[in-house]
Amino acid sequence: MAFNPFRSVKRLLKPYSKAIGGRYRLWRHKLDARAPERIRRRANHVLDYFDLFFMDHHFFRSIYSNRHQIAPGVWRSAQPSPAHIAWLAKRGIKTVVNLRGERDCGSYRLEAEACERHGIRLINFQLQSRMVPRVDVIRQARALFDEIEYPVLFHCKSGADRAGMMSALLMYMKEGQPIEQAAKQLSLKFGHIRSSETGVLDYLFERYLADNTEEPMTFFEWVETRYDPGEIKRGFKPSHWANFVVNRALQRE
Repeated sequence: MAFNPFRSVKRLLKPYSKAIGGRYRLWRHKLDARAPERIRRRANHVLDYFDLFFMDHHFFRSIYSNRHQIAPGVWRSAQPSPAHIAWLAKRGIKTVVNLRGERDCGSYRLEAEACERHGIRLINFQLQSRMVPRVDVIRQARALFDEIEYPVLFHCKSGADRAGMMSALLMYMKEGQPIEQAAKQLSLKFGHIRSSETGVLDYLFERYLADNTEEPMTFFEWVETRYDPGEIKRGFKPSHWANFVVNRALQRE
């Protein structure tokens, strides 16, 4: 078969969710099942760091963590490493909210261990970057903001999309910013590319503002009476080039 450079590039740029599947994950499960405990413990520690840097692309985040303080006691960032969590602990962080959810991968295990070691509460609150949150998830976010102990860090993989959505909700619900201002948490400044599929998150706020112009109502009233996540998803049209950048080149979740 002739060498196809485009196919080779596509293979190298597989999303993380595919990269951690298949043979590598199966091999790790076999290691857990068959290796002696001492060997398994040491090997898994090394492999978790391999997952973090190479499977989850932390070699980029080790240069730029996309970490920003957006309000007193509120931070947002990309996936933190144990070193980043130690840095945050020195600055008094009490809670880390993981917007990726609990996962079978080294970056999550290292994060959980580091939070426990530094006395930080880790909360898994999963969001999607290419689908707007359900009504019940928005309600849960509102309750979470009132329940957690501050200072807090919100993070996803790259700190651009899900972290932006959660930050926008917090800036509106807790900091009292108008939606127009809070929605700026979804911006290119944080690596968010609104022309891609992840721009559906921006479109949520645009639809609220448009409806609010016709019939004034609070954001929560709109969420409870007019908000239709499926309709918003169907109405948003991303660009193909932006999707290639986000999904293939940047390998965003």
